[in-house]
Amino acid sequence: MKLVILIGNTSVGKMTVGQELAKITDLRLFHNHMSIEPVMEIFGYFNGRASARIREVIFEEVLKSDLAGLIFTYMWAFNEPSDWDYIKNITTQFTESGAEVYYVELVASQKIRLARNTTENRLDHKPSKRNLDFSKSLLIEDDKNYRLESNDGEIQFKNYFKIDNSDLEPKQVAMIIKEHFNF
Repeated sequence: MKLVILIGNTSVGKMTVGQELAKITDLRLFHNHMSIEPVMEIFGYFNGRASARIREVIFEEVLKSDLAGLIFTYMWAFNEPSDWDYIKNITTQFTESGAEVYYVELVASQKIRLARNTTENRLDHKPSKRNLDFSKSLLIEDDKNYRLESNDGEIQFKNYFKIDNSDLEPKQVAMIIKEHFNF
């Protein structure tokens, strides 16, 4: 079993790269909004606790399955200790079950991410992002309030890889990841 955690800022391309990586590997995609959107549909607002519980159930069931592995996307605030704890907990959960964990950080400038914030694929899979003005303001606000790109050498996990995907197509990034980790 493999777990690939695609890490990156808002609109950097985590889901889209994950979709492409799933096409060229035996891994299944569980992008973070798969646990966010249904909860927002029910409650009418973001309910982090409910979304977290959905993720927990998915992770537990994946580990009990015969799947080759999972691609999970996550926006990691590196200045938030709770996010470090969350990633460490997922890592422990998977490694204690015999899985290999891989971390891929995607980075791109805010200008590029603002353009990606309005793509058809993003809006199709993330209804909460369809209010473009709100989504844009949230992206800008998150950039002000959180450090969403790691510092050089900060991530010490085995199997970590950072990619500037500013000028790369998602298919290219997926192939780079596949070849780098020999999936």
